[in-house]
Amino acid sequence: MIAQVYVDDIVFGSTAKKLKDEFVEFMHSEFEMSMIGELTYFLGLQIKQCPDGIFLNQTKYAKNMVEKFGMKSSKTVRTPLGQQDKLSKDAEGKDVDQKLYRSIIGSLLYLTASRPDITFCVGVCARFQSAPKESHLKAAKRILRYINGTSELGLWYSKRSSLDLIGFTDSDWAGCCDDRKSTTGGCFYIGENLISWSSKKQSSIALSTAEAEYVAAGSCCAQLLWIKQMLKDYGIEKESFVLWCDNTSAISISKNPVQHGRTKHIEIRYHFIRTLMEAEVCKLQHIGTNFQKADIFTKALDSERFEKLRRELGMCSYLN
Repeated sequence: MIAQVYVDDIVFGSTAKKLKDEFVEFMHSEFEMSMIGELTYFLGLQIKQCPDGIFLNQTKYAKNMVEKFGMKSSKTVRTPLGQQDKLSKDAEGKDVDQKLYRSIIGSLLYLTASRPDITFCVGVCARFQSAPKESHLKAAKRILRYINGTSELGLWYSKRSSLDLIGFTDSDWAGCCDDRKSTTGGCFYIGENLISWSSKKQSSIALSTAEAEYVAAGSCCAQLLWIKQMLKDYGIEKESFVLWCDNTSAISISKNPVQHGRTKHIEIRYHFIRTLMEAEVCKLQHIGTNFQKADIFTKALDSERFEKLRRELGMCSYLN
């Protein structure tokens, strides 16, 4: 049996049902707590096991959500966000029902627990909850149309995967139309299995593509360090990890101290990646843009590339 505690959250599991039941009974007797099984039920997470691995999805939750917002009979689309859709505050746009918009975004955020393919577009739409306009509601409904046609998709976890710790980092320079801040995207694997992903607007404005990529690499490196420590708690020691980046200038900045004078304006907390590389804990390596899996977390893509990256994330239908 393994139990992991993070601040006020506990995740536990056991190969013996008796041990699990005893642990649950003891914890309930000592603390007021809600069970993770209740959260799983609320999110509609379905876990299907087979000899080769585990398939996790939220098909029922997705279908109920699409029906709830009246999009069940809508025409489906291949991508959740069109390449031409550049969302901004749209101050001149027509106001829409704020309660409805927030309800849609809240429901979509829960779905990202098993749907990394909508993480970027939901994050973009979530920026406008304080004053949603018609353009924002249209984008949110497009996501629902996409889900309507892909509700069967979920994540596949293979039992035959290795335990290598790997990350992909990418950035969309000045992608936000309002403040020109860049977006950091990252996805993290143990072997072939996707275990974590993120899409987040950077806190400061990057002056170049290289700087945006460097800041993104630093953020993703911190996430990999946390995963490395978590694996150690489970008895899985990993001496190092690989972080793939498609920007050679960002890699040069992380390796060459001579560049420091040109990067003093970057927050110090992102420079720790150099120390990790010197200690050979992090191996920042170059990967071609066409093979950059984190691209799906930073920008809207055409349908062919989007579907290709979606497959590479390990997303599929259980029937496939």
